[in-house]
Amino acid sequence: MDIKVISVNISEQKGTIKVPVAKIELNANGVEGDAHAGKWHRQVSLLGTESFRKFEVQAKRTINYGEFAENITTEGIILYETHPLDRFVIGDTLLEVTQIGKKCHGDSCAIYREVGNCVMPKEGIFCRVLKPGTVKAGDVIQYLPRIFKVKVITLSDRASSGEYEDRSGPRVVQLIEEFFEANKWIVEVERVVIPDEADELRETVNAALESDIIITTGGTGIGPRDITVDVIKPMLQKEIPGIMELIRIKYGTEKPNALISRGVAGVIGGSLAYTLPGSVRAVEEYMAEITKTIRHSIFMLNGLDLH
Repeated sequence: MDIKVISVNISEQKGTIKVPVAKIELNANGVEGDAHAGKWHRQVSLLGTESFRKFEVQAKRTINYGEFAENITTEGIILYETHPLDRFVIGDTLLEVTQIGKKCHGDSCAIYREVGNCVMPKEGIFCRVLKPGTVKAGDVIQYLPRIFKVKVITLSDRASSGEYEDRSGPRVVQLIEEFFEANKWIVEVERVVIPDEADELRETVNAALESDIIITTGGTGIGPRDITVDVIKPMLQKEIPGIMELIRIKYGTEKPNALISRGVAGVIGGSLAYTLPGSVRAVEEYMAEITKTIRHSIFMLNGLDLH
């Protein structure tokens, strides 16, 4: 079944129903002439006819398009099952999902006053405009789920020469894939093993800067060949010290050797970067804390301060 636009709708005041129009013009602020337009993350609202049909049973009447204050009424996709940072191509326009659902306005909402409930806060979604253009009823919608990219880099002279099998890198891959699966996000993970060489690490990281996340294992100690932190830390535009501080304190209390790890976390370009020790046990401990922050960190990097 094709995904398509059923209606486009505008309101001049917030908290009121929107009125179907022949077309809407999307610009850098959202829908031209709409009360919700502006330089924020909820520029364009969308709601599917699938949600309309369910609510009509409760309301015991036909709901007109725009009554839920949605700018674009769609058909053929369960909108609330999409995710922030997914995208839609509609004609010449490009929209990016920024929020699923919202806080209900309660008595200030016309539908809520009538029925005592509203579907928009639960099943409506919001987007920002990445590419302007015209949208009208009948337009086909192309759904582009976000595909996240992760680069896992193991630093080990012996593993890179084939003297022993890398175990920490595959464990990182497994844990990161489990994290993305739990969040119902699509992820592509690439893994590489390199020797403890500063220039090669720097080149590998620079080549991976299109990745959303870069994770290294090995080389975080104070040995003569432990160069990972010395290379990565100067590359960080923004350090995130709290993650590694927590890990060192949490595990160093029982195992003082964990305090020797110099691991860092931060942002390189548009990528989150984390340096982990080379043991499987340490990888499991570090990833247990890191994954708690990844979702919010990704949103913040993309300009979405969602809580």
